[in-house]
Amino acid sequence: MRAVIGYALRRLSAVVPTLWLVATLVFVLLRLLPGGPFDHARVVPIEAQRALDARYHLDEPALRQYARWLGDLVLRGDLGPTFRYPNRTVNEIVALGLPVSLSLGALSLTFALSLGLPLGVWSATRPGTAADAAATGAALVGLSLPQLVTAPLLVLVFSLELHLLPVARWESWRHMVLPVVCSGLPTAAAVARLTRAGMLDVLGSEPIRAARARGLSELLPVVSFLGPAASGLLVGSLVVEKIFSVPGLGRYFVEAAANRDYNLVAAVVLVYGALVMVLNAAADIACALLDPRIAVR
Repeated sequence: MRAVIGYALRRLSAVVPTLWLVATLVFVLLRLLPGGPFDHARVVPIEAQRALDARYHLDEPALRQYARWLGDLVLRGDLGPTFRYPNRTVNEIVALGLPVSLSLGALSLTFALSLGLPLGVWSATRPGTAADAAATGAALVGLSLPQLVTAPLLVLVFSLELHLLPVARWESWRHMVLPVVCSGLPTAAAVARLTRAGMLDVLGSEPIRAARARGLSELLPVVSFLGPAASGLLVGSLVVEKIFSVPGLGRYFVEAAANRDYNLVAAVVLVYGALVMVLNAAADIACALLDPRIAVR
């Protein structure tokens, strides 16, 4: 257990410097892009433009802008003002959109596990049969279809033809079904394939009890996949949120990127980056608990 605790501390200690590197790269890359936050606005007098630049410190040298932005972030947790929504701060927008994105990601992961695990177990206990081939084929289709294709198909069938579910928005459980299914299907397919492969390896080994005594688990590949899978669901929600008009961070990110809203883009990247790193670290720690040998490698 001591080795696992040390491994967990090492994994988590890498989050902060990695986030600092991500923050620095985002700041630099955004400033290198052509155009500025107010280029899409109507033409204003030069005095008004200078006043806007002074208000948002855009008239300062880039290094001073970076020091001011990073200092506010580290010392006060202040992500800065937003150029697109002058009456709101970036912190307020993140507080509005993040719970929706997290809800979509959690529901999608729950759906993926609820579908993928039983399908993988069912397929592994019937190797070489027609049922196994059907389950494997369904998983392959789920992995092959991108969300840009799955989403219109779901809308066409369940909204426009059968009139069972709303096309978009995020207001009731009926509005949540299509975005959750669209987001979770690829992950469910991957979980099914990993579960099947892991169970076949264990069921085919002799003896099973000896393998488990060495710390092995038929679900270890699935657990190791959960971190990247949860991260992928969060990042993939950018597409799903835009298609289904879900008011999460994804919608704000797309609009901020189009309008060169530096602070809002950086905030979304940092929030998603932190979630990705923490989730991946949590999955690695869970794998170390299942197989302690991982902690001493």
